[in-house]
Amino acid sequence: MTGNANTIGRPRAFDVDKALQKALEVFWEKGYEGTSLPDLTEAMGINKPSLYAAFGNKEQLFLKAIELYENRPCGFFQPALLQPTAYQMAEHLLFGAAISSSDPSNPKGCLMVQGALSCSDSANSVKQMLIEKRRSGELQLQQRLEKAQAEGDLAADADCAALACFLVVQLHGMSIQAASGATAERLQQVAVIALKAFAKAALQQTATADSAN
Repeated sequence: MTGNANTIGRPRAFDVDKALQKALEVFWEKGYEGTSLPDLTEAMGINKPSLYAAFGNKEQLFLKAIELYENRPCGFFQPALLQPTAYQMAEHLLFGAAISSSDPSNPKGCLMVQGALSCSDSANSVKQMLIEKRRSGELQLQQRLEKAQAEGDLAADADCAALACFLVVQLHGMSIQAASGATAERLQQVAVIALKAFAKAALQQTATADSAN
């Protein structure tokens, strides 16, 4: 009894937060299905029993890694939604994606986009989870744009759903280009063009009305 109690109460011999960060880096670089358990245990510096005891199975570990990814201090999506105008929101998003996707201190691209684009049936639940998270992000953008429209910050006839989709397409495209070797400078040039297109579609009528006044 005493021996079992001591075993149960014994602290883990590794830092859980650091191990999760290492798992995130592996998933980010290799994707969900491209990552093997040996890849994870080697990067995390732990054995399989310790991984299972601390994080559950591979899918549960991936979900924890996604949560860590979403809450990174350098994350740009949620701060973008808090910008005071629709234009500033789009600017923060586009340039944030350009810089984050090509950051040399991290794997290239975006884990939310590339983590499970194509999976076998056994990993379908992971693929669907990422699809739902991407849909949720697009909906948040649409709702922020609708708020801007209600406040007169966006053209009255602007299509908020299409604009949200446009921004998401830019973010995903930058991620894929970054993974293919595009530099931060090139992606920022893309962000400039995309921002001009956004402004033309979203703000033109408002600007025209202001000039007439």
